[in-house]
Amino acid sequence: MTSATKNIINKLETLPESMVNEVEDFIDFLKAKHSKKFYQDSNTDSNNVVEEPISLYGSAKGTILYISDDFNEPLDELKEYM
Repeated sequence: MTSATKNIINKLETLPESMVNEVEDFIDFLKAKHSKKFYQDSNTDSNNVVEEPISLYGSAKGTILYISDDFNEPLDELKEYM
């Protein structure tokens, strides 16, 4: 048993039962994630390949064409609360 494994077990023993269940779920997730193939091998059929998800961050860049000059000014309806 490696020292990293011993450290993980020691930390795991200090966790409450609910967090131990989360750790177990995370380990299962990691095992499933690494058992899947994200890229097509030369020996596999293209229908069986799981594609890597496309990131949506920044996908709306350039869609807002106009923002008024007073965009950051407080709204008149909220002035009584300031």
